[in-house]
Amino acid sequence: MTPASSRTPRPFARGRTAPGSARTTGTALASASPPPTSPAPAPTSRFSPPCRGVENSPGPAGGWGCPPPAAPAILPGPRNRRGARGARDPQGADTVNVTVRELADWVHGEVLGNGDVAIAAARPLSEAGPGDLTFVDGDRHLAAWHDCPAAAAVVPPTFPVNGRPLIRVADPLAAFAAIVGQLRGLRAAAAGPAIDPLASIHPTAALGPDTTVGPFAVVGAGAVVGARCRLYPGAVVGRDCRLGDDVTLHPHAVLYDDCVLGDRVTVHANAVLGADGFGYRTHDGKHVKVPHLGRVEIGDDVEIGSGTTIDRGTFGPTRVGSGTKVDNQVMIAHNCQIGRHNLLVSQVGIAGSCTTGDYVVMAGQAGIADHKTIGPRAMIGPQAGVMADVPADARVLGTPAKPDKEMWRVFVAIEKLPDLLRDVKKIKKELGLDESHHA
Repeated sequence: MTPASSRTPRPFARGRTAPGSARTTGTALASASPPPTSPAPAPTSRFSPPCRGVENSPGPAGGWGCPPPAAPAILPGPRNRRGARGARDPQGADTVNVTVRELADWVHGEVLGNGDVAIAAARPLSEAGPGDLTFVDGDRHLAAWHDCPAAAAVVPPTFPVNGRPLIRVADPLAAFAAIVGQLRGLRAAAAGPAIDPLASIHPTAALGPDTTVGPFAVVGAGAVVGARCRLYPGAVVGRDCRLGDDVTLHPHAVLYDDCVLGDRVTVHANAVLGADGFGYRTHDGKHVKVPHLGRVEIGDDVEIGSGTTIDRGTFGPTRVGSGTKVDNQVMIAHNCQIGRHNLLVSQVGIAGSCTTGDYVVMAGQAGIADHKTIGPRAMIGPQAGVMADVPADARVLGTPAKPDKEMWRVFVAIEKLPDLLRDVKKIKKELGLDESHHA
């Protein structure tokens, strides 16, 4: 992390835009002049994207969403329930006009068969119909593929040909996901202007090129948003936040003031980053709030699930390391330092000032007491209650959490308790020690 005192100053002062760019204020759209041809200066820290002027002109695809390499035309779909024509078929799939060869180019795949076959939508094997693309991730699904009416498929390198076009790739699931994402990007590209007129963008905020802002989204004073970011309807970026490139904020995601997000961060709906921590001290018989003057810092390639909360630090930052994936409804309290590439499953709760190493895994509903250290590559079992530090590479279960092998013996013993109680009762009766005999 680059110290704040050593970060490169913003290329231009707050309240002004870069030369050749325009600014959006409130709900009014200003006309944009062509952007400067000189490249933006490189950031000195992954948390310090260069300040770019607000780009109000629509992106290359004319709408909000990251545009694909090419922009095939959106086909008119069937009428929806309100009688309007859209880009969806009766099963709700996005319909486009793109060929197998174009799809293969998107994922660097090898085309076998007729690459000029037109594809209208992409669906999984069990739902694909005529004109659709699907994927088959192994020979075990050969029979299902033969029975499927799909026009083409994304398949592994050794998959046999049966007359229909194939796109061979090393990882069919990842390639199919990339194709679906591109196709959905086409629909988003046709949804409206890059900066929706109903968005509220402060005059001193700066947006990077090809960034899209949906209706009722808010970008606060002094905020800096990188290139190709997507702010969905109702998303809030507080004052002086800094977002890297390719960041996605889903509907009603909230970033309190001063949050810092790296590149390629995704924050799902209703997540809240930067709220005050739960800190109080008792003074004169009352609970007095401890001010929280820190912030939240999120590394590159982090994904944060819906309804998750990450509290700001008391004075310093609460940090989440690069590559960490956080599931829905996870709580990370103030001053925590979460390592890189952690996996935090749904309803995990981490109390204040905890530290985790890299590649830590916490299963669902695990709870970590405050000021605890979890070593690298440790695995915390589901519903475990961690009351002490956990060393590197350890696996713990139960409450209070113990090494997994020890706890499995405890679990087995617990299952035998009813039989044990019956045996004890029988022995006591034979010895004349049962309660009925004494009565």
